[in-house]
Amino acid sequence: MTKALERRFNLEQFRSISHAISTYDDLKLLLAHITEGIARTFKIKGCCTLILDEKENQLFRVSSYGISREYLEKGPIFIDEKDSAFAKGEPVFIKDIQTDPRVQYPKQAALENIASMLSIPIKFKHTVTGVVRMYHDEVIAISEQDIESLSVLLEHLGVVIENNGLQNVIDQFKVAMSNLPHRLR
Repeated sequence: MTKALERRFNLEQFRSISHAISTYDDLKLLLAHITEGIARTFKIKGCCTLILDEKENQLFRVSSYGISREYLEKGPIFIDEKDSAFAKGEPVFIKDIQTDPRVQYPKQAALENIASMLSIPIKFKHTVTGVVRMYHDEVIAISEQDIESLSVLLEHLGVVIENNGLQNVIDQFKVAMSNLPHRLR
């Protein structure tokens, strides 16, 4: 990532994805479209969106594109407390998955033919709530401007994910309240 790279993510694409993030009603479909769109735009092997489960202190896949089921089911993804995009709150590039000590499953990555990975955090306010991981079979070449654009869009996505979680809590509360006897409502 040292030489100047051509941008692959233009204003029209940025505007289109930003609009989709703010207008989709179906979060699962939105995540699937974003994940696929990132993989196709940057012509990489695959992409996954992972969200934190605070109880388990691990990341869970909520969408993926271009990655085999075997790789996706390789095992739990625990948060690295110091060197991950999740812990740092900023993009982290791993140039060689086979030799980097931060990688939890290098053998499975080799079987999947993944050579490098770029992780970009999903944030809500100043809190990282998830991460998008971009995988490729060679060193990923993405311009700094494209990484910045993705980071901004993933902050917008963080707001949508948080609002979706809050809406689920409200809906559960409404169901619980509707099941109470009338005298207790």
